[in-house]
Amino acid sequence: MINVGDWIRKWSLLQPHKKILYMEDRPLTCQQVNHRTNQLAHLLLGMGLRKGDRVAVLLHNCNQYLEIFFALSKIGGILVPLNWRLAPPELEFILQDSGARILVFEPEFEEAAGVVRKAVGISTDETLCLGDPCPEWARPYEAALLGQSVHEPAVEWAVGDEDPHIIMYTSGTTGTPKGAVLSHRKTFFNVLNADIFYNLTSQDVMIISRPMFHSGGLLVESAPLLYKGGTLILRKRFRPQEILEAVQKYRVTLLELPATVYQFILQECDLGQYDLGSIRRYFTGGERIPKAMLREYYRKGIVISQIFGQTEASTITFLPSEEAVLKIGSVGLPVFHGEVRIVDKEGRDVSPGEVGEIIIKGPTLMSGYWNRPDLTAETIRDGWLYTGDLARADEEGFIYIVDREKDMYISGGENVYPAEVEKVLHGHPKIFDVAIVGVPDEKWGEVGKAFVQLKPHEAMTPEEVIQFLRGKVAKYKIPKHVQFVEELPKTASGKIQKFLLKERA
Repeated sequence: MINVGDWIRKWSLLQPHKKILYMEDRPLTCQQVNHRTNQLAHLLLGMGLRKGDRVAVLLHNCNQYLEIFFALSKIGGILVPLNWRLAPPELEFILQDSGARILVFEPEFEEAAGVVRKAVGISTDETLCLGDPCPEWARPYEAALLGQSVHEPAVEWAVGDEDPHIIMYTSGTTGTPKGAVLSHRKTFFNVLNADIFYNLTSQDVMIISRPMFHSGGLLVESAPLLYKGGTLILRKRFRPQEILEAVQKYRVTLLELPATVYQFILQECDLGQYDLGSIRRYFTGGERIPKAMLREYYRKGIVISQIFGQTEASTITFLPSEEAVLKIGSVGLPVFHGEVRIVDKEGRDVSPGEVGEIIIKGPTLMSGYWNRPDLTAETIRDGWLYTGDLARADEEGFIYIVDREKDMYISGGENVYPAEVEKVLHGHPKIFDVAIVGVPDEKWGEVGKAFVQLKPHEAMTPEEVIQFLRGKVAKYKIPKHVQFVEELPKTASGKIQKFLLKERA
């Protein structure tokens, strides 16, 4: 069976002393990571974890994140990554919806963890704290590992193939997050695709710049290198200068960064002061990519290729480096293991140059949405996943993203679904109606602009609107601009015409 946990076990045998990762400059070998993974697996089994049980993780990037990833894969548990930028009510919903029975967190998130674990009924014995100080209502992670066996765990059930090993939550246009169920087989084919477009070897070194609670950080960056036996450079946070310093120090060969980070590097760093000669390929993806930025890097001798994907399918297309200049602005061609079409409203393929919706098929698709057969059936039809992204293809098949069919926008690499924020604002006693759209922003790519219609005889300031959202939704979801309007443009059926608001913005 295909089991993701086998990767670290086998590399521990084949190259036990190879440094597979550096955590804040501290090296860990394949054998050390596998031994710690096994200790955690035995601990979780001793806590009563069984196949299909969910473990929620509220952590920054760290080696323990990968230990949890591998341990759960080995014994059949399911990882539920939590976005630490979310507000407590949002985290509580995910814990309730997933039914997670174990929570792992770090002290920086003690307040949120304390609130949500109590709300969903996770006990002290089922709460692990990574680092000091550890609150009295949790168990210290490292102390709990001590004394556990480093030998491979044995379980009575088969694990792998179509069994889920991750439920990764993504927000929806309905305002309610939904959990994409990702199987072992899906992740395996995802890394096979990455192996091809990264052209990986066991000598490759990559900085993990994106948070592992995202598909980008865990499945597009970390997993392919771990599968191939390469080396990961991890830190809790990377500042632009620290990225370039790490490239020099560790002879990084692949650099995959959000466009926002590439922008910050241009603004804050002198590239000529760093030896970047070890990098053989540069990639970016996950948000609107400014052509001006790509051209600026090209003028400095750096060619950046785009990757396009989503949580439900990881990487969908990639742009070969040798085509990145000629096809600037394109997200490239379909991945090797996967089919991509651009279709009209009737599901018919559009002609080159025409705009349609991207739909995808293949072994890298999610199994479905957790406990949401209705949404699954709506999204996956006749084996094709409808992405909601509008695109066109040129005569050679290179794909260009045009817009998003739905209202979602990306701010600083984070997906923002206006419906979530609008839902909260509708709870304000002075607000009659509200609509939020993404507008261009030099720093973050896009930010939110809220158009607010007040109830008769009410008055508010933009700051009051923003203040009302603080603590209720993640900071990056809070609109940067607020405009009060007499009424919102609507269709005859009452639907808000957001395209008109975008034009106005």
